[in-house]
Formats: sequence, structure tokens, C-alpha cells
Amino acid sequence: MGLTRYGCGEGAYVAERGARSAIAHIHHEVACWIAGACSFASDILEPCGAFEWVSLFYLGLSGALMLIFHQNLSHPARQITAHFAVFTAILVIVNLADRVARPDAPGHSRRSAFATAVRWLRDWYPQLVFLFCFEELRILVHLIDPFWRDSVLIAFDHRLTGVYPAVWLAQFSSKLWLNEAMQVAYMSYFLFLTVLGTAIYRRRNKPAITITGDPSGAAAMRAFWTVMTASITAYSIGYLISIFFPIEAPFFAMRSFHLPPLVGGAATGLINFIEGWGRVRGGAFPSAHVSGSFVALIGAWRYRRYLFCVFLPFFIGMCVSTIYGRYHYIADVFAGILVGAVGLILAERLMAMPGANPAAHSSV
Repeated sequence: MGLTRYGCGEGAYVAERGARSAIAHIHHEVACWIAGACSFASDILEPCGAFEWVSLFYLGLSGALMLIFHQNLSHPARQITAHFAVFTAILVIVNLADRVARPDAPGHSRRSAFATAVRWLRDWYPQLVFLFCFEELRILVHLIDPFWRDSVLIAFDHRLTGVYPAVWLAQFSSKLWLNEAMQVAYMSYFLFLTVLGTAIYRRRNKPAITITGDPSGAAAMRAFWTVMTASITAYSIGYLISIFFPIEAPFFAMRSFHLPPLVGGAATGLINFIEGWGRVRGGAFPSAHVSGSFVALIGAWRYRRYLFCVFLPFFIGMCVSTIYGRYHYIADVFAGILVGAVGLILAERLMAMPGANPAAHSSV
């Protein structure tokens, strides 16, 4: 039988074979588990379109930063849980809509009203994602950098104009009519994407060829998702910039100038109420108002031309009002337009990829 270095003959050989077999079995089990996990992930992600590609990437990246820098969060467990709950909710909505919309789904004909409602939710839930990401920014602006960097933009605006715009514009703060006009222009932002999205969405059942030349039928839904994808792309770029370069806005950063309040009527009161509940301190650069509105403006030019003529004066007024109302610096506006343009370009390229258009996956 003979002696070996590790034991006596046949017994040591059998033990060695057993150990190798156990290791091989473990390797096999791990490989099977990884393959199964990849298959499951592929099935879950398959119904996702370009909008989900971008939103899940942003939520995944920002979520990873939250995990890495969790010590800088006020309530890390709760905030991280809420963050990934939204990530999960997106996947649930997309997969539920995909399943109930399949013609071969059990009881599909009897659940047509339910399937239609789910499909509507699948098409319009992006509005809730926009709102969540914006509101969450309040806890992310100091996730990495604990300091405000407004001095950089204050200096930029001063070099550009020779004055401090918020201070110079304060001379008009007692003009009620001007304040009201500026606040109405500022609030128009909340309607841009909803109005454009609705105008495009309503044409999804129209004939493909129309007198106006605006997209209809399948082309309308492609246009709808291009606008939604461009919006989330622009917002994601802007919010990531805000995380690494926190700006709190003139309203907060220039309090030492003791600027007089803006005297107004109903519109001013309404915006003060909205800002009182939903004002986010930070994330001013680049301006999400400007980038989101610019996406809608160009989207209107391409897909609903008459709305472009309606949007344009409001867009110009909104850009001015963000500075007049001390919400943003001039640099924020320029950066917002640039980010909006980049969002549009990237969205168009994404929508050209296979599977990017959710409307092409299945239909109710």
C-alpha cells in the first residue's frame, strides 16, 4: 500500500478524491446559481424600455453612492430602503404591464379593462419617478461634498453681467404685476411635459397618416417615449452633477444681502405655498426646470408644432423668472439648456436600439 506525504496509501487517495468531488460539486452549484440569477434578471429586465434603462441606471448609481456614503445620510436605513423600493416598484409596474398585456394571458379578454388601466399606469408612471428623484435630491446634495459651492456661480454671474443679478433685480421687487407675471412664467414649468405628453399620447389611436403631419398611431407612442426618455436622461445628468457640485441657489446663499421679499398676489402666494412644501435646498446647478422645459420645447417642435408656439414665450419667461425669483443663477440656466440638449441627443440614440420602445413590446 505504501506511505504518502499526507497519509497512508489508498485511504489518502480516496479522501483526496472525495475532497475534489466536493469542491467540484460546490463549483457546479455556484455556477448553476449564478446562471439562474442571470436568467431571472434577464427575464425581469426584458420588458424594460429606454426610459427604464436610464432611470434604473440612475437609481442604481445613486443608490450605490448612498450605500458607500451612508454615514452622511440623516436616516440611512429608511432612506436607502425607500430608494430601492422605488427601484423595485419600477420593475414591478413594467413586468405587470407586460404580463397582462399579452394576448395569451389567462383571462385576458375578461380583464381588458384591468389590462388597459395597468398599461396606462405603465405609460404615465414616469411622472412619479421625476417627482421622487427631484424630492430625494434634498438628501443627496451633501452625500459626498459637505460644502455649498455657490461662490463659484456668484462670481461667474458677476463677471458675466458686472452686477449680482439677484441684487440688481431686487429694485423691481415691489412691482406686483411684474412679480405675478414672473411667478406665472415660473409655474408654467409644471405643465410643459404633461401638456406635451398628453397631446402626443392622445394620437396613439389616430391613423398613421394625418393632414397635420404630426406623429400618430405607433409613431405617436415612439415620440411619447422619446420625450419621456429625454426628460429622465436630462434629469439624471443634472442630479448627478448636483451630487458632486452642490449649489443651494441665491434664495439661500445671498441672504446676507437682505433682499426684500417679492410682493405679489395669488400667483406669488401659490408659488410660495408650493415652495414651502416642496422647495429643495440644493441641486440648483444645472436648473432642472430649464432642462426639463427645454426637452419639452424641442419635443413640441418635432412632434406637436403648434405647442411650440405656445411654449416658447413661456420658456423664455421661465428662464428669466428663475433668476428674478432667486431660484437660480444665470449659469444654472445655461447649464440647464445644455443638459436638456444632451438628454435629447442621448434619448434619440437610445430609442434607435432594439427593445427601447415599450409600446413595441406588446399592446393591449
